[in-house]
Amino acid sequence: MNITLRQLRVFVAAARHLNFGKAAKDLHLTPPAISMQIRDLELQVGLPLFERSGKSVSLTMTGEYLLLYARRMLATLKDAEDALARFRGLQTGRLTIGMVSTAKYFVPRLLKLFREEHPHIEIRLVVGNREQLVSQLQGNDLDLAIMGRPPREIDTRAEPFAAHPLGVVCAPEHPLMGGAPTTAAALANYGFIIRESGSGTRTAMEEYLRQHRVDVRIEMELASNETIKQAVMSGMGISFLSLHSIGMELRTGMIGVPEVEGLPLIRRWHVVNTAAKMLSPSAEAFRYFVLEHGESYLAQEFGRLQPLALEAAQAKPLGARPSSHVNLAAPAPHTPPEKPAAQSRRAARASRD
Repeated sequence: MNITLRQLRVFVAAARHLNFGKAAKDLHLTPPAISMQIRDLELQVGLPLFERSGKSVSLTMTGEYLLLYARRMLATLKDAEDALARFRGLQTGRLTIGMVSTAKYFVPRLLKLFREEHPHIEIRLVVGNREQLVSQLQGNDLDLAIMGRPPREIDTRAEPFAAHPLGVVCAPEHPLMGGAPTTAAALANYGFIIRESGSGTRTAMEEYLRQHRVDVRIEMELASNETIKQAVMSGMGISFLSLHSIGMELRTGMIGVPEVEGLPLIRRWHVVNTAAKMLSPSAEAFRYFVLEHGESYLAQEFGRLQPLALEAAQAKPLGARPSSHVNLAAPAPHTPPEKPAAQSRRAARASRD
């Protein structure tokens, strides 16, 4: 068969989206160009690769088999490109970064700072929920991923770089904003607007509710933080979100964060890559950049929403609010993260002595 790499890339993108229009957008092509490449590939194979029914497509058994080998070939080619890039250094390169949708509130701005140091690196961003990113890591479609909960399904290197606070959010005039602390059990009185299954935010919410033995009423399930925020602001219900996703709404007083037992829930952001993958120089450079600057950048951007001393935040008893949560709407001046962490370690040693 005289199959081209271009045809393989088009085929893999179409198989991933099962939608020629989305594949075209992903590859910066037109839908007719995608259809033509797939048709030429099917002529080379001699068998149909997709079953077409109206606007929907699905892979045939032949397509499933070819997809397995196509991914292997493209992954091998990418490994070869990364190996050769080591000889060229960091002047050029291609970098594909996946991020959960909640991370879109800070990763693009981190990337802007990274590009100022490495202007000739070509960067592609992929947004999805946790399950989608795990699948793409497994398929070697991503160099790195930014996510809250690292995968257990595959062997990865997951390195924490910043604290990630999550909590209940509501409209400013909601009864939960009355001023008095609220028990976790009281949340059962209100309807929730939640993220879709497979989302890391949804998993964190379910773990919190299970820990406090609370059953809540689900009013709506949505796959978009932005849509959820609009629904919350309109008074349709309350939600459980990453506090990094509501910085602007807090500053403008459009969303409130009530004081609830056991919240904010402090998780961590991780930069993740598959353990067997040799990172290209550009991927290594971005990994080091995130590990070195991620925490201080989030502290500068989100003020008191960002717990600077993760050890101290995790050591607080259940239900206590960290000092970073005083007056959420008012940004705090930036403080380098190393100093509070060092103070907490010195205090711990002093208490042991």
